Amino acid sequence: MERRYRVRRAANLLNLSTPLGLLIALIGGSTRISGAPDGLLICDGYRLPLPDAPAFTVGNVLLFRDARDLDGRPELLAHEARHATQYAFCLGPVMLVLYLACAGVSLLLSGCHASYNPFERLAGLDDGGYRKRPLRSRRAAGPP
Repeated sequence: MERRYRVRRAANLLNLSTPLGLLIALIGGSTRISGAPDGLLICDGYRLPLPDAPAFTVGNVLLFRDARDLDGRPELLAHEARHATQYAFCLGPVMLVLYLACAGVSLLLSGCHASYNPFERLAGLDDGGYRKRPLRSRRAAGPP
């Protein structure tokens, strides 16, 4: 494994985001945990209704409702791996708060949590299966 991925793995263990991700996988009913490239863990079978996404990442833990979503989509794995790196840079669980704040702003701006969320944009919107939506018109967005 490359040094940068070992550093990411260590940072996400120390900042407690990877243990938090494993706890979420356990609570969410994930049925299988397997190793993935670059020190990542794939947890399959996540069943809780939130977040409303086929996959999400906490630390080095990639949680999937159905890991078959990865079949033929290496770009999705790359997208989620970039989120793992973001956790290392954002001090772990602090990223959850930052991400939710950015998702809220993006939702207000475009009606989509990802389009103007810098975390999703830096992870690659297309790779994550998102399309960039235009900004809402001032009138549609409501009063200032």
